[in-house]
Amino acid sequence: MTVMKTSMRNFFAHKGRMALSAVAVLLSVAFVCGTLVFTDTMNTTFDKLFATTASDVTVSAKGASDTGETQAGNGKPPVMPASVLDEVRGVDGVKSAEGTVFSTSVTVVDADKDSLSPTSGAPTIVGNWNANEARTMKISSGRAPREAGQIMVDADTADKHHLGLGDEIGVITAVGTHKAKISGIAEFTVTNPGAAIFYLDTKTAQRTLVGESGVYTNINVTAASGVSDAQLKKDVAAGLGGAYQVQTAKEVADANAQDVQEFMGVMKYAMLGFAGIAFLVGIFLIINTFSMLVAQRTREIGLMRAIGSSRRQVNGSVLVEALLLGCFGSVLGVGAGVGLAIGLMKLMGMMGMHLSTDDLTVAWTTPVVGLVLGVVVTVLAAYLPARRAGKVSPMAALRDAGAPADARAGRVRALVGLVLTGAGGYGLYLAAAADKASEGSLWLGVGVVLTLIGFVVIGPLLAGGVVRVLSAVLLRLFGPVGRMAERNALRNPRRTGATGAALMIGLALVACLSVVGSSMVTSATDQLDKTVGTDFIVQSDRGQPITPQAVEAAKSAEGVERFTEYKVLDATLTTPDGKTSKGETINAADPSYAQDLRTETVAGDLADAYRPDSMSVFEGFAKKHGIELGSKVGVEFRDGATAELTVRAITSDEAVIDKGAMYASIATVARYVPADKMPLDVLLFASAKDGQEAAAYKSLKAALDDYPQYTVRDQTDYKQALKDQIGQLLNMIYGLLALAVVVAILGVVNTLALSVVERTREIGLMRAIGLSRRQLRRMIRLESVVIALFGALLGLGLGMGWGATAQKLLALEGLKVLEIPWPTITAVFVASAFVGLFAALVPAFRAGRMNVLNAIATE
Repeated sequence: MTVMKTSMRNFFAHKGRMALSAVAVLLSVAFVCGTLVFTDTMNTTFDKLFATTASDVTVSAKGASDTGETQAGNGKPPVMPASVLDEVRGVDGVKSAEGTVFSTSVTVVDADKDSLSPTSGAPTIVGNWNANEARTMKISSGRAPREAGQIMVDADTADKHHLGLGDEIGVITAVGTHKAKISGIAEFTVTNPGAAIFYLDTKTAQRTLVGESGVYTNINVTAASGVSDAQLKKDVAAGLGGAYQVQTAKEVADANAQDVQEFMGVMKYAMLGFAGIAFLVGIFLIINTFSMLVAQRTREIGLMRAIGSSRRQVNGSVLVEALLLGCFGSVLGVGAGVGLAIGLMKLMGMMGMHLSTDDLTVAWTTPVVGLVLGVVVTVLAAYLPARRAGKVSPMAALRDAGAPADARAGRVRALVGLVLTGAGGYGLYLAAAADKASEGSLWLGVGVVLTLIGFVVIGPLLAGGVVRVLSAVLLRLFGPVGRMAERNALRNPRRTGATGAALMIGLALVACLSVVGSSMVTSATDQLDKTVGTDFIVQSDRGQPITPQAVEAAKSAEGVERFTEYKVLDATLTTPDGKTSKGETINAADPSYAQDLRTETVAGDLADAYRPDSMSVFEGFAKKHGIELGSKVGVEFRDGATAELTVRAITSDEAVIDKGAMYASIATVARYVPADKMPLDVLLFASAKDGQEAAAYKSLKAALDDYPQYTVRDQTDYKQALKDQIGQLLNMIYGLLALAVVVAILGVVNTLALSVVERTREIGLMRAIGLSRRQLRRMIRLESVVIALFGALLGLGLGMGWGATAQKLLALEGLKVLEIPWPTITAVFVASAFVGLFAALVPAFRAGRMNVLNAIATE
């Protein structure tokens, strides 16, 4: 009980000093709990949506996707004849059945040809208005479409794009472009996860999406009273003879939910990974806090030992303080986590994915995980300071506050740090020297972990040298104040090392990812320059194939010397070793593709692969199956016949663009795949006549003006798009890493605040002999800056080492250029100085307001 009373008294006596540590725990727990609540809410939202929209039993074509994906390459959804609907209606146990037709391989534009698709990545769905849709949609204005010139749009899309009744929009599919005026607007009766949905009447939907009448993509079946979904499925499947896919409502919902959960799982664990980094940084803050509190209470602890307190009691007193801190921070963190989840939901709403707080899901495990994690991490972080407190002897009460450093412990720490750093460096060396990326990745992970731990352990040893160098460059400019700031930073290397390490972790990851991202972009653009011989690339950013009409329109452009069509076909290969390889793809193109993409070969000439009944394979596939030039490969095309093709070229595995592709000519493929089964082009390449590049580019864009679903890019545009994609990913990661940097800033603030308290008497004496308030504040700010720059220097150096090693592994995949983004690295380093200045504002202000006489009188 005495231990608890002592702990409670100390905790509340130093509540100001504990506040920043509590904030670190709060932020880390909030990020964990917020992630769990947000992902659970997303899953609940989609589960309710799928459960509501699924009919008792759904019948669809074999191999059809619940998401409305099109058949391989033709841009149309798989369909069933209308006669199947009559067969289903005749099955016992069926109360009602209706045919539906829908597709997600569409582009919808307004009158100005601007896309109406969501920017969040959610699908655009066009289908027929039916009874099943009426379960989740309510017409809020106008009426449902009844004829070809009418279309209905969901209210969220109408609001976002300012659409109203009577406005004209266009639905672009593989069949063509269908224009209609908005006849109605429908609101969701369930949460809309962000999709844009448009409704046509049934006949118009069939002609627009499939190109023929009397067909359906799905048949929604409602069970008669007393008939279970399972029994109805069995009866319907028997009635159809197994020719179609039959699923219950639960099976459809589960299939859809599984796809969502896979995506959400990746996002969930990625965000929890960043929360773990924040926790790691918070550990340093907590260790620093309790280490300094123990040092400041050395005399007090010595007196407690002198009057009979045991080591165990003193140790327990510090751990109970940590327990109180962990509980306090974790409880607030759980609440903040729910708030963070709601904030994320609002943010997603701004991006177009609407999530209702009515579906907010807080599982009982979420607060338990937050509380346990926060408390355990805090207590573990306080263990070393608590152990150090237990070692304070009764004689310490006779000395000034502050226990002397253990020189032997310092030497052991330095030795352990050097060993760990050396082992990590060797791991990075093995990763860089690996022959396979899979092997190197393992060594890279080992090297990153060991060097990180090694730098943390060896931080106090590095602090002396690095701080002196930084001080010589920066602090000496400020005269005596700068020298005092340097000595303050060097006074306790262990504290400086731990504070710098907190910032080091976040910045090391920033530097590593910057190097990897820049190297990827530079390597890819280098490959584009070396291998791509075409001037323009035409493609759909939403994955729609290029229709023959669009191809013909493109070919009408002036100033273009040649066009190359490019298709992808699914096939099963039978190799000379007698093995069958399923799920392979054949990239069919015009012979000019050998000029458009200068792919390196290890045997033969790629142009020969476009000869009749010829093909190419990639190096790895050839070695695996014993294929040489002249080998015969059986190719069974999906929806086509089986061909025997001769291997005329073997491409290098070091290719980046079209890596692992197997080529044949479109003319060869056309001999074995019927014209009505031939997939549409996925890409179209165009090369301008010499000196007419600018005119051809303008003409090609004008020729495809009526086809806004396709984008025309020259090589500059393509490089910029690649850079933007990687840049968006990196910016998102930097945003998540900002949490760790914020916690690290709190660590600097806490260290300085406690350091000011520790030096109260010293500050009073300096003020008494003539140090002005302005000089005092400058001294503390400079101390903060040098500590922040110390952490930044270690972090950026370590991160660039990790990034350079990771690039060596990327080089095995063909991305061979190492690019150090010096502007980014320099900006981060300079920003770290401002971080130091910001962190010192409050401690410097408090130090400047100290009463001189009271400070001198402090013991």
